[in-house]
Amino acid sequence: MTIKNENIAFQNVNFSYDDKQVIKNVNFEIPTQTSTAIIGPSGSGKSTLCHLLLRFYDIDDGNIRIDGVDIKDMTLSTLMSKISAVFQKVYLFNDTIENNILFGNPGATKEEIIRAAKQACCHDFIMSLPEGYQTMLNEKGSNLSGGERQRISIARAILKDAPIIILDEATASIDPENEHLIQHAIDELSKGKTVITIAHKLETIKNADQIIVLCDGEIIQRGSHDELIQKPGMYQDFITIKSKSAGWKL
Repeated sequence: MTIKNENIAFQNVNFSYDDKQVIKNVNFEIPTQTSTAIIGPSGSGKSTLCHLLLRFYDIDDGNIRIDGVDIKDMTLSTLMSKISAVFQKVYLFNDTIENNILFGNPGATKEEIIRAAKQACCHDFIMSLPEGYQTMLNEKGSNLSGGERQRISIARAILKDAPIIILDEATASIDPENEHLIQHAIDELSKGKTVITIAHKLETIKNADQIIVLCDGEIIQRGSHDELIQKPGMYQDFITIKSKSAGWKL
């Protein structure tokens, strides 16, 4: 099955978990090579939407399509080849740094691994280690800092080179240097891709081509920053307050 574009459509999507409906008749489209920020209070269904696209769970009814093809009609390997996900919780293995990056594309060359690491701003710190790319990582990468683990994860996603990117922005405090490096790595990863971000940073939200505002599993607002800021509602309140409020993260 060949997917020519990476436009995504959620059509009348409903999903329940433990007998509770958590996604309610959701409809939206994401044009290819655009950025969409999903925002909303804690527990509103932001992560669930991304998990449904990845088929971590199957929807109750409706459909999710990529380039017009229902994801249920794709093999899981085809679907996974189209999507890279970078979550707050980074999954690293008890193996070398090189093999952890290589997991994104097992057929990649050493030169491609190094190129991805440079784009993800982690080549320099890797080379500062005594064993370089052959450095063994502890379970979950516990011998690296949080920022270093995040950049290794982004290098893996860059190497995979999938057309669709799912990003879950970190809410934990990161030192300014690491935050700058991670943002640069994300910018490299996102070039020419269809990007969905579970967004917490004001800059990410304002720069998105499309913003989806979720509340209790429903889309209550959708549009660009310039459109939504003019309309009374949750988005305008969020931007106006510019501080933490009722589970929101700025």
